[in-house]
Amino acid sequence: MAGTVAHDPPPPEAGGDRQGGPLIVTEDAGLLDDLLRLCAAAGATPEVHHGLPERRGSWEAAPLVIVGDDAARRVRGAARRRGVVLVGRDQDDSGVWRRAVEIGADHVLMLPDGEQWLVDRIADVAEGVGRPALTVGVIGGRGGAGASTLACALAVTSAREGLRTLLVDADPLGGGLDVVLGGESADGLRWPAFAASRGRVGGGALEESLPEMHSLRVLSWDRGDCVAVPPQAVRAVLAAARRGGGTVVVDLPRRVDDGAAEALAQIDLGLLVVPGELRAVAAAGRVASAVGMVVRDLRVAVRGPYAPGLDDREVSRLLGLPLAGDVPVDPDLRRGHDAGRPPGASPRGPLARFCKEFWERVLVEARSA
Repeated sequence: MAGTVAHDPPPPEAGGDRQGGPLIVTEDAGLLDDLLRLCAAAGATPEVHHGLPERRGSWEAAPLVIVGDDAARRVRGAARRRGVVLVGRDQDDSGVWRRAVEIGADHVLMLPDGEQWLVDRIADVAEGVGRPALTVGVIGGRGGAGASTLACALAVTSAREGLRTLLVDADPLGGGLDVVLGGESADGLRWPAFAASRGRVGGGALEESLPEMHSLRVLSWDRGDCVAVPPQAVRAVLAAARRGGGTVVVDLPRRVDDGAAEALAQIDLGLLVVPGELRAVAAAGRVASAVGMVVRDLRVAVRGPYAPGLDDREVSRLLGLPLAGDVPVDPDLRRGHDAGRPPGASPRGPLARFCKEFWERVLVEARSA
């Protein structure tokens, strides 16, 4: 059981610096063993005291304070601060709420029911979680629309601008984005390695385990048999990717199954890539209906050449979606692929310029939101 008394503790400042472990205050040996076990699961090393720390500033500076119910009386006179959790075991003890108020706790937690919540909170402060990554999903309005190409170009451009960037291939039938980036033989884990993931995945550990290509990290598929990744694993992995900050680009499948729905639920902004053809617009309308039920901010990126009577604004009007822009034809794409260069590799190319302008615009929107 986890209960909120007053307010959630604030997240650490953005920037990704590790904040260290929590402060634990308890004399209950059994409770301490459990709390140390949960800290180990979260990858954090705590500071442990039986009462208020004698070292000046320890109470105030700790990113999270976990107080055993046995120690509530001993910390009653401590300075009020946010990020205090009172932990007990007796589900029937109504007095725990009064003691939580007396010490200014934000949460009351009962073990073992609240273990996963506490592991997540400890891991957050250990990882230094700040503003989550701006997560952009790219999906084709029809097959062959160029969504994977645009997703790769967006990721390459983001990394070139100095942002921490992670590219996620959420389409198991797409052939693998690592191939598009020319890194199919790069060392690192692919999706099948995460199929058994449950609960929380460490953000730092995830990033370090993935192949690095063109200054960004890539989570793609291998060339083995198609392995089903359960929705809860997709949720855990994408949540870990977002906690690192920067940008996350997700190449989405057109078919919205349970796994794709989990990916869509973590998208901040969706780009529907639509060729300038009436048939493509009709197909994109069906995709937009399904995706728009989950993604609140869905925009259309239109790719020429255009059929007679169509342009990017008309496609936007027909679909009833805001226009993200006209994705330019890049004559260097095929030559770049043959030479092992990814989409958007040339900063002066039209596709790279489109992506740079896109990031400049949406990052300003995100900061002002």
